[in-house]
Amino acid sequence: MAGNSQRRGAVRKSGKGPSVGSGGQRRKGLEGRGPTPKAADRENHKAHTRSQPASGGPRGADTRGAGFRGATSRAAGSRSSRPQGGDRRKAKASTEVVAGRNSVVEALRADVPVTTMFVASRIDSDDRVREALTQAGQRGIPVLECPRAELDRITDGAVHQGLALHVPPYDYADPTDLYDPPTPGVPLVVALDGITDPRNLGAIVRSVAAFGGHGVLVPERRSVGMTASAWKTSAGAAARVPVAKAPNLTRALQGFQKAGFFVVGLDMDGDVELPELDLAREPIVVVVGSEGKGLSRLVRETCDRIVSIPMASTVESLNAGVATSVALYEIACQRAAGSAR
Repeated sequence: MAGNSQRRGAVRKSGKGPSVGSGGQRRKGLEGRGPTPKAADRENHKAHTRSQPASGGPRGADTRGAGFRGATSRAAGSRSSRPQGGDRRKAKASTEVVAGRNSVVEALRADVPVTTMFVASRIDSDDRVREALTQAGQRGIPVLECPRAELDRITDGAVHQGLALHVPPYDYADPTDLYDPPTPGVPLVVALDGITDPRNLGAIVRSVAAFGGHGVLVPERRSVGMTASAWKTSAGAAARVPVAKAPNLTRALQGFQKAGFFVVGLDMDGDVELPELDLAREPIVVVVGSEGKGLSRLVRETCDRIVSIPMASTVESLNAGVATSVALYEIACQRAAGSAR
């Protein structure tokens, strides 16, 4: 024999003998498991979740104040109210949760519309908790007690201190609703271009109500919406002043122009100073840009006039809310002087 086959103890086997097999396990693994169940029958599929009846949260919450739609909240400890799949982004954009004892009390004091108040089990009561519970009872707001883990999930991990509010989505008006306002007087509307701070929006809504304005217009994109913070800053004025949302601000302003309005933009490099504006007694839309970038190019080109507020050289620019208040005050003064003649 070749190689080391002559080595003592070496054994060369010849022929085929029995070999170790799988015992039929592979054959069993190839057998079919039957037809795939329908999506609605699979517990982990979102179609199964949608097919189940929603757990009933209490209805009938007091939503005082114009502009907010009622919403139904799921009861604490129910399956999960977090939206599934592609619905998550849409739901997060349309609803809001106010968390924290101070924030909850301030929102209730400002009459922010509320659907549900969540209270953690075994909460350490203090003056803020007692006031929140008292106001919720007076306004008929449903109060749901839930474990802290559930409250952590509802508030998305925010510091809630055992209290949270569910605020329903704001019901925006259509821009055409502001063409012919129900309240008397020459129409006066404020449009926002690139304002992203909700406190600025709340302050502007408050100024519009104070100086006889009829509405506020905001674009859908790159703009702040009517959040609980904006509602609180308005100090109740949001219940009287409608806020409209436009898919495209430039086209909305052109629609106002066709309806007989003059569009006036506020900018530090204006064509005319505010005291010299001769359009104050006409139906007018005052457009306010952001403090840093000002008016966008297309909006600026759409305006009939660009107006600046005279200021001392030591001040570069005004906050958007302050600039709007100054402009509305001047327009109100001119209109009052014109009606007195």
